[in-house]
Amino acid sequence: MSFWRIGKWLEAEPDDRPPPHAGEDVRLYAIGDIHGRLDLLEQLLGLIAVDCLTRGPMKSRLILLGDLVDRGPASRQVVERVMALVRQEDALCLKGNHEELFLHAAYGDERVIPTFRRAGGAQTLASYGLAQHRFEEMADVEVAQWMLANIPRAHVDFLDDLPDSQVIGDYLFVHAGIRPGVAIADQSAADLRWIRREFLDHSRPHPKMVVHGHSITQDVDERSNRIGIDTGAYFSGRLTAIGLEGSARWFLHTGD
Repeated sequence: MSFWRIGKWLEAEPDDRPPPHAGEDVRLYAIGDIHGRLDLLEQLLGLIAVDCLTRGPMKSRLILLGDLVDRGPASRQVVERVMALVRQEDALCLKGNHEELFLHAAYGDERVIPTFRRAGGAQTLASYGLAQHRFEEMADVEVAQWMLANIPRAHVDFLDDLPDSQVIGDYLFVHAGIRPGVAIADQSAADLRWIRREFLDHSRPHPKMVVHGHSITQDVDERSNRIGIDTGAYFSGRLTAIGLEGSARWFLHTGD
């Protein structure tokens, strides 16, 4: 079975608006789902630094689309690296559905632990010091209690405070997507972090060009109304960033 989740192709509705514009005097880079791959994040940050230097002086801003944790081997280290980026640079991180699960569990809610297990929680907690064999042996309530006692509160507070979306120029950055037909201001947090089919299959224009992660595709999923940049980094080795400046856009990848 393929690991790639390919959205059903629908013919795009016409959109007579001019190409989306990122705004004046800013160069944007948005990074897709990292999922514990600190090695790929560092590689991609290096590629972004070189790309930005090559393009010449301009204020730059970094946006991470969420899902920092689970599945890969270094979730704790990714969280710490992103915390440092947000503190030290013009960087913003959005909250993904995996952060939502992690937070519920870290607050001691054992009801989410079965889903957390399926989502790659063993790898996440291994990065925080809980051996995988112990994780597998522990009851759900024990896992939740362990997280409540052992996940640094600074990490919990940082992830809990992350926003769900960001509008810059003609672009809307979210983790998963938006519900078609609902105003941006009225979108629910659940949709912004979790939506899939209703958003992916929608071919008509949205109020903004939506840049999102969450739904894995082998390459960038560039449509007339959205751009998906989750290229399955945790297993493919390909972490993707989109660069935006004015009406121009380009992509950077690890593993090329």
